Amino acid sequence: MNKDNIVIREIEPRDNTQLEQVIRACFYEFEIPLEGTAYSDAETPRMFESYQNDNEIYFVIDFNGEVLGGGGIKPLKDFENDICEIQKMYFSPKVRGMGYGRALFEKCLEKAKELGYKKCYLESASQLKAAIHIYESYGFKHLGGALGSTGHYSCGVWMLKDL
Repeated sequence: MNKDNIVIREIEPRDNTQLEQVIRACFYEFEIPLEGTAYSDAETPRMFESYQNDNEIYFVIDFNGEVLGGGGIKPLKDFENDICEIQKMYFSPKVRGMGYGRALFEKCLEKAKELGYKKCYLESASQLKAAIHIYESYGFKHLGGALGSTGHYSCGVWMLKDL
């Protein structure tokens, strides 16, 4: 895979189908529950449409038109306005371990600061050990329970970071 052909860009309508496939495949690969997670979210098949407000954004990793992953930020639902949530961060095995996940994660954190958020929240599944290690390395701290109303009752890892 030629790294020169990989770009991180904002989501476009044509990305929905490929991105949904990447997201759903991760749940089977890591044996994460399908209910109470992003797998069953109504927005998962409509990711472009789901990130169109001024205070939210979603990025994809594009390799010659093939979407290999993505991640975004939104206000944390039913919580303080100055806290965003990093959401729907999933990557194809084709692009893991190459540094693009970290680059996309950093892009989300930078955009969160630009948009005026003071803190960043995320939820994860305990099966995603590599991802949790990356979050910890960026200063995310573990919480004892969930914040806001994400609907992801099957996620057992909750983390928060000051921006």
